[in-house]
Amino acid sequence: MPSHPYRRHDLLRIEPKAWRGMLAATNGLDALAGEARQLVEGWAGRGWPVIVRRCGVNDGDDVAVGLPLPPGLGKLRLGFFLPADSGMKAVAAVSPAEAARSALAPLRPQLVAVAALGARLGLRSSVFGALLWQHLTGLAYLRPGSDIDLLWPAPRPDRLDELLENLVALDTAGPARLDGEIVLPTGEAVNWRELHSQLVRSGGTVLVKSMHGAELRCARRLFA
Repeated sequence: MPSHPYRRHDLLRIEPKAWRGMLAATNGLDALAGEARQLVEGWAGRGWPVIVRRCGVNDGDDVAVGLPLPPGLGKLRLGFFLPADSGMKAVAAVSPAEAARSALAPLRPQLVAVAALGARLGLRSSVFGALLWQHLTGLAYLRPGSDIDLLWPAPRPDRLDELLENLVALDTAGPARLDGEIVLPTGEAVNWRELHSQLVRSGGTVLVKSMHGAELRCARRLFA
């Protein structure tokens, strides 16, 4: 079990020297060539962060991180392990309102509406997925049909239905499909669409993800 404080989806900026050293020590560039190799090699030097991902039970105290290549370079999801003393610095999450500046024009009203929902409920949501990476790098990650992936802190139990029903309405209105997770106080998270569908079922279960794995749990008990 890792001893570092980071959670899934946290953004970390890595010192370029530490990044290059990690790539050399782990042969992290061996599977890449050409423009993709150059992009990853210079990733930290451009000031771009990596994202914390789930680690395995035998991965020790290293921080498991990842980055995706843009669709034009194969859309590979690359995973790396960084020592916790690699000079990494946490980067603030990107809000829907911030991300709207980098989004395709048709998506902006939907993102503004998502931001307004968060403000109304007192919840600070953030984005991940293609929208996040396009905002951070300026590279073309978004394509027609791309989802908008959102992270929501868990609301008060008495406002959970309000959050879910409003997300359903915004998803239905489009143009993008809304996806993402609700993050529990423990740092564990559950897909909001799955939660919405299972809460109405007696004994409905949802997959709860953590830094160490995933397990099915009773949907209703998560917010009891």
